[in-house]
Amino acid sequence: MAFPERTSYLLPVASCPVASHSKAADCLRSLKLVLLCNKVYPTQPTDDMHAELLVNSLNSVGSIPSVPFSLLPPYFFFATVAATDTPLVLAAVLLSLVVIYVSSKIGGELCARINLPPVLGELVAGVVVGVSVFDILVFPSATEDGSGSLIMTLLKLTSTISPEAVTSIFEAQSEVISVLAELGVIILLFEIGLESDLKELLRVGPQATVVAVVGVTVPFALGTAGLILLFHTPVVPAIFAGAALTATSIGITAKVLVEIQQLTSREGQIIIGAAVLDDVLGIIVLAVVASLAREGTVEIGKVIYLIVSAATFLVGSIWLGRLLIPVFETVVDGLKTRGQLLISALIFAFTLAYIANVIQLEAILGSFAAGLILAESQRRRELEEQIIPIADMFVPIFFIVVGARTDVSVLSPFVPENREGLIVASFLLIVAILGKVVAGLAVFGQPGINRLAIGIGMVPRGEVGLVFAAVGSASGALSKSLNAAIIVMVILTTFLAPPFLRIAFAKKPATAEGIEEGE
Repeated sequence: MAFPERTSYLLPVASCPVASHSKAADCLRSLKLVLLCNKVYPTQPTDDMHAELLVNSLNSVGSIPSVPFSLLPPYFFFATVAATDTPLVLAAVLLSLVVIYVSSKIGGELCARINLPPVLGELVAGVVVGVSVFDILVFPSATEDGSGSLIMTLLKLTSTISPEAVTSIFEAQSEVISVLAELGVIILLFEIGLESDLKELLRVGPQATVVAVVGVTVPFALGTAGLILLFHTPVVPAIFAGAALTATSIGITAKVLVEIQQLTSREGQIIIGAAVLDDVLGIIVLAVVASLAREGTVEIGKVIYLIVSAATFLVGSIWLGRLLIPVFETVVDGLKTRGQLLISALIFAFTLAYIANVIQLEAILGSFAAGLILAESQRRRELEEQIIPIADMFVPIFFIVVGARTDVSVLSPFVPENREGLIVASFLLIVAILGKVVAGLAVFGQPGINRLAIGIGMVPRGEVGLVFAAVGSASGALSKSLNAAIIVMVILTTFLAPPFLRIAFAKKPATAEGIEEGE
């Protein structure tokens, strides 16, 4: 068909940041959606005509075309929601937050009452309200345009919203919730870094280092190699899944050790020290594999560069940050307005997160480094107390979103096509447990120490494992079944570790003296 004569600039759709013809077609469909939305809410008399012309053109093409850029008003590329629908986007976001907070509290409280980590309840609650069960909180996909979202259904019942505007409002609301979830994981890693004690890690010495290094390398190597050789998984997804096996949840293990009064034992100190180092190594591994996922290929030179850059960034930022701690404390002491410590700390954390992101690493590596640095501050305890309500506000969004995005139906045993996914999940669970138990057996120079308890104490993946799964899913590196398998592994290791840790300590009493006395 003939387009109106106007100044012509061509926008090749193939130049969109997509990796395949099918994704380029998705780009075209998204563009068509934008145009259709503009037909519903035209802002200029001629825009409706131009939109209709281009939509009809896109309907008629059979290959990837070049679209006349001049046919599109500039605001097409900046917003897909009409101005009159902005309050409805806010309403959808508020409804989503209500669902997130209610479900997270219910799940967390139920788990707390049966002596399980509340974070596990938040994850399961996310699965329940998400695509796997009730479809209350769902996100855009090839098969979901908002029509299946119960939040959007409620919004249509309580407001005047046209059917054509549902998809654009749904996508805007999902984007806002996704950004809030990203902020949640950044704050979570900042909090984990703040709770980590580098001095304690140095104090427990070589034993914790050996446990951590073995506990990272063995599960990673076994998981990656097994997925590639046994299940013919592509290299990048296999590396990501293997990386998810390296993590250890400090919070979950520490809570159990406190409950059974073993935190100050030699075993407890080695577990906590190794878990701290595990987090450091795990975040470096995550930064590397996330960059590999963006590249889509694995090159030895690229891997070495990423490892060196991630380690350099972490070590360099910690070294420089510790030198600047007196400056930070002086600035904070000089401020007179409310929130001087918290806001200054968040500025520092977000700045390092931004720098990490700019140099092609993960933002969470920067926030984790900021936490490790500020853990050396004299005002650490005060900052830990002040960050709690911020974490309570944002971190549950992350866990609920991770659960809501996980489609556990892809692991249903009643569907023959899902059986391989179940086998993969079982394989990951076995490797996750054995890899950490082997790490406990690697402890040296400590006669009579409970090596089995140390290994089991390293098993729970908890929130750190979920970070790996979320980053892998967001990058597109993980298929639905592999992502669900990782989530299942995280859930089961977190469920199984606390009772087995109690049994391990009960069978062979731990040494009560501190690590200094045992050496």
